[in-house]
Amino acid sequence: MTLFDKVKTDKGKNLSGSPLADRMRPQTFDKFVGQKHLVGKGKVLREIIENDRLNSIIFWGPPGSGKTTLARIIASKTKSKFISFSAVTAGIKQIKEIMKIASFNLSEHGTRTILFIDEIHRFNKAQQDAFLPFVEKGTIILVGATTENPSFEVNSALLSRTKTFILDKLSEEDIKTLIKRALADSERGLGNYNIKISKDTIDFIARSSDGDARIAYNILELAVSTYPEKGKQKAIEINIPLVENVIQKKALLYDKNGEEHFNLISALHKSLRGSDPDAAVYWTIRMLESGEDPLYIIRRMVRFASEDVGLADPNALQVTISAKQSFEFIGPPEGYLAIIEAAVYLALAPKSNSLYTTYNKARADVEEYGALPVPYHIRNAPTRLMKDIGYGRGYKYAHDYNGAVVDQNHLPDRLLSKKYYSPTNRGFEKELLERLKKISIMKKKQG
Repeated sequence: MTLFDKVKTDKGKNLSGSPLADRMRPQTFDKFVGQKHLVGKGKVLREIIENDRLNSIIFWGPPGSGKTTLARIIASKTKSKFISFSAVTAGIKQIKEIMKIASFNLSEHGTRTILFIDEIHRFNKAQQDAFLPFVEKGTIILVGATTENPSFEVNSALLSRTKTFILDKLSEEDIKTLIKRALADSERGLGNYNIKISKDTIDFIARSSDGDARIAYNILELAVSTYPEKGKQKAIEINIPLVENVIQKKALLYDKNGEEHFNLISALHKSLRGSDPDAAVYWTIRMLESGEDPLYIIRRMVRFASEDVGLADPNALQVTISAKQSFEFIGPPEGYLAIIEAAVYLALAPKSNSLYTTYNKARADVEEYGALPVPYHIRNAPTRLMKDIGYGRGYKYAHDYNGAVVDQNHLPDRLLSKKYYSPTNRGFEKELLERLKKISIMKKKQG
C-alpha cells in the first residue's frame, strides 16, 4: 500500500492513482485560486458560467494557471453535455465522431455539447476548420485552452467566433496557498500524513514553480514519495535540501522583501553604471535563477536607461522597452535572453546622468518657488478679451526665424538665469552639446 492508496475525492471516488495536481483541482469558484479578474464574485466569466450562458471561448494562459480546472468547473455547472479531449492525441477521425454525437444530442434531445479542447494550438488548419460549421450553427460550444497566443495559433475564422479570456501566471502567494491547502487536505491531499515543512521550504517551492500550480504539486508529491513506507504518524520532513534534490536546482540565498533582494539589485545597477557587462549579466542571472520577477528587473533597467544613460544613447531606453515586450511575448526561459541583451547594451552604453540632475534641479525650483506665473507672451489667448489684456502679446513664432531658433524668454521671470540641462561630452550628448552652443550663438545674433 502506497502513501496515496486511501486518498479519495469529496464524492468518495478513489483517486489513488491520480497525481496530486489532479486530485487537488477545486470543484467550485470559491476554492479556485488566482484569476480574480475573471472569476471573482461579479466578474464576467464567473457570471456566464454560473448562469449557464456560455458561448464558445478560448482560455489563453501559461501552464498551471487554471485553464483545465476552469473547464472542469464549467462541466459541473452546465446542463449541456461535456466532452473533453486533448489536441495532442486527437485527429480528424475523432473530431468527426464527436461532431456526430453533438449533432445527435442537439437534434434528438435539444441539448448542446460543450467541447473542451486542451492545447488547441496543436491542431492544424484543417483540424480547426472542421469545427467551424458546428460552432457557427451552435451545435457545439467550443472551449479551447492554449499556452500560445491565439492570434497566431488559432484560425482567424474560428477566433472571430470565440471570446478569448487571458489568464495570468499565478503569484507566489497563490502557489503557497495551494501548497498549504494540499498539506492540510486529508481527503484529496496529504493531510493524513505527519508532514513537517518550514515556511522557507514552502517559499522555495513556490519560487521554483514559476507560477505553475502543477509544478508545485509535483514537487510536493515527489518529495513525499522519496520516503520509504511509514505509518501515518511517522514524520515526513520536507526541507530545502530535499526539494533541491527533487528539482535538481540549488536554492540561492534570496528574499524578495529582504536585504539580499536590495543587495542584488544594487549590484546590478552599479555594474551597469560601471560599464561592466560581465558583472551585469551575472547579477541579472542570479536574480532570475533565484525567482525574482523578470519584469521587476526590466523596470529597474528602464529606470537606469533614463537615469544613467539618458541622451548619451537614446536607443538605450528603446532597447529596454523592447526587452520587456520580447519577454512578455516569448516568456521564460527563452525570453530571458532579451533581458540579458538589454543588460549588456546598458553596460556598454555611454553614460550620462544629466537628465537625472536636470529633473532634480527643476523639481527643486518648483518646490521652492511654487506656482510662478507663466509669462504673458507665451500664455494661451483663446479669446479677444485675453488678447486685449496682453495674453500672447509679443510672442515670437520660432518658425519665422532662421533655423527655427528664437531669442525669447520661456521661463518665469524669477528663473530667467536658470540652466537645468547640461549635457555631457559623451555619446550622443556630445552632439547635443554642440547644438546648444549653436543655438546660443544664433540667439545672440538676433539680440
